[in-house]
Amino acid sequence: MLNNKDKVLKKEKIGRNEPCPCGSGKKYKKCCGA
Repeated sequence: MLNNKDKVLKKEKIGRNEPCPCGSGKKYKKCCGA
C-alpha cells in the first residue's frame, strides 16, 4: 500500500474531487489527499 501512496504524492495534477488513484474508490480529498 505504501508504494501506491508514493505514486499519488508524485502526481500533483489530480483534482481533489477526482477518484483517488490508489484504487480505494474514494475521492482523493477523502483518501490520500487528506
